[in-house]
Amino acid sequence: MILAEERAEDLRMDIGALLGAVLSRWLRIFLVTAALLVGVAGLLMFVPRVYESSASLLVEPRDNVYTRAANESAATDNGVNADALMSSQIELIKSRDLLLDVVESEKLRSVPEFASAGFSLTGFAMNLVGRRSSQSIDEIVLANLADRMTVIRERDSSVISVYVRSTDRELAPRIANAIAAAHVKRRAAQSITDTAEATVWLQQEIEKLRTKVNTAETAVANFKVDNDLFMGASATPVTDQQLSTVSTQIAEAQQRKNAAQARADLINSLIASGKSIESVADVRDSVVIQSLLQTKGSLQSELAQKSTTLLANHPTIKALKAQIREIDGQIADQGRRVAASLSAEAQAEDGLEQKLREDLTRAKLASSDATRGNVTLEGLEREAKAQRDLLENYLAKYSDAASRSASNSALPDVRVISDAAPSIEPASPKVPLILGAVGFVALALQVGMVLFGELMSGRALTSRYEAEVDAEVDVHTVAEPGESEAEDVIEEASAPLMAETPAEMQHIAPAVPVVPSEFEDVIADVVSGSLRIVLLAGLGPQDARLGASVELIDAAIGAGLSAVAVDAGTARVTLDPGLSDLSAERADYGDVVQRIDDVLGEVKWGRLAAIDRRSARPKLLIEALADIYHLVVVDTGALGKDSSLSLFASSSAAVLLISDTSVSPVVSAAARRELTAQGLAVRAILTVPDRSANVA
Repeated sequence: MILAEERAEDLRMDIGALLGAVLSRWLRIFLVTAALLVGVAGLLMFVPRVYESSASLLVEPRDNVYTRAANESAATDNGVNADALMSSQIELIKSRDLLLDVVESEKLRSVPEFASAGFSLTGFAMNLVGRRSSQSIDEIVLANLADRMTVIRERDSSVISVYVRSTDRELAPRIANAIAAAHVKRRAAQSITDTAEATVWLQQEIEKLRTKVNTAETAVANFKVDNDLFMGASATPVTDQQLSTVSTQIAEAQQRKNAAQARADLINSLIASGKSIESVADVRDSVVIQSLLQTKGSLQSELAQKSTTLLANHPTIKALKAQIREIDGQIADQGRRVAASLSAEAQAEDGLEQKLREDLTRAKLASSDATRGNVTLEGLEREAKAQRDLLENYLAKYSDAASRSASNSALPDVRVISDAAPSIEPASPKVPLILGAVGFVALALQVGMVLFGELMSGRALTSRYEAEVDAEVDVHTVAEPGESEAEDVIEEASAPLMAETPAEMQHIAPAVPVVPSEFEDVIADVVSGSLRIVLLAGLGPQDARLGASVELIDAAIGAGLSAVAVDAGTARVTLDPGLSDLSAERADYGDVVQRIDDVLGEVKWGRLAAIDRRSARPKLLIEALADIYHLVVVDTGALGKDSSLSLFASSSAAVLLISDTSVSPVVSAAARRELTAQGLAVRAILTVPDRSANVA
């Protein structure tokens, strides 16, 4: 019964049949492929050969100590994006102005390949309506040149390659080299143009700065004159020098006054105390006193001489002593005159000091005014100096720029590193590659069509059960020498399982004997409580599964155990919620379990037509029921696309295959091996009598 209901994925492709179908048509495939190759090769002979040449440019800053400006340092990486720089260079190469120069230099307007507009639907439609194209010859040539030119940056480098394609192998390299040379020339001209423009700008700014510098320096000079802000020696303002001089003179006058007054006081004090003033320098320096001292010295010498022969009361001695006292009085009088002269000198110095202090006050006022004026003066001088420095800087730059504005004075940032050469082999069409692609596509399409036809016709499809049955038949063919018996086995194994077994086939004994002790072992495990979940999978009618379920439940109840029957395979819709409602989350676990009595329960199919196979709730229900009941019997339906066996498979569940005599034992054995390979424990194959046979 199962082959009529098995899903499309139960079918397998017969690789041998597919290969045989392809090999049987190999001659046609070969002839068609060869014809296509010959036809394509003939067409390629009329396709014009296109040659491609390339020139390479290196983009990098170029300068050296000889071409660099005097105040310019060596070029360094300023963080400019290299990708943006390379993209800019590529766009410059493809610019209209540069390509026009190449068109002019290579006279491409007279080359038919570039001067021809070619075929276009727009131009054809305009010609039909009587309107001619408005494109100029330059636009046509530029469009053709752009189509035949490719400018790319070589991977991870600063090299730009210019590829040009042409049907003339000599013209392609000429155009590529012309484009590269034109780009280098243009970049050099742009560098010189920048310098020339900078020179003009600098000249204009210098003229403006000269006027500003003259104005600023004139303002400084006028302010100095108007405010008497003149500079003396050592760049010191005159007012500051005057202030310093007066201060020095005051100090010197004070020193002289104090010295004269001190000497006068010394002489007066010596005279008042009766002491000799002869030791005082000012007294000794007096000519009168020097004369008196000489006279006194002579008298003292004569007195000493006379004292050796005369007594002290002698008139000569007394006369000499009187003369000496007379001279001492004259010396004292003369000392007082010297002291008075020193006092007068001190008074004169004091008067001079007062006048100098008045001059100092005036000098301080003048210096204060000069200090305030210097603040403004310094601002004017800074402004004048800034203008002067800027002028000198611009003059230096102007001189340097003027010297570098001549032709060929600047190195462009790009240079040609590889000239284009004529190509030997054409770039297109690539005949071997095209023929190889055509041959591969032709073979692939023809083989694909053959395989598709075989698959759609079903000639290359076989059932998995039939494949296993064929293997089983091979085994029986070897085991049984009788040719007629082998043919009967093959015919029985090939019959659809859903078809009724012919009456003339009923007498054939099963090729694989049924072992009755397997089902008895299952019942024994149920009664002992070691087996709690039994999954019934049908290979025959539904009544067979129902009978096996009743027998298992009766055995469990007879042993004093509880049992529950779960309908997961009949697809009979009920009024009460069941397993289909649980899988769709339209019912809870407690809603789907119906208790018949204390030891027997039931889970019906439910109110929906199908069980949601993506849901894990049915399996969770079965595991929960196994914890509550001693035995859970699940009817998973007939094997095939509608079977729910895969939903409940677990290591603790036992699978019973239920069939009748209408199902070949070979097919039953094949189904058992397949389920075992899928990890399901098939405990027994139970074969029940076929009711249709009994009715017959």
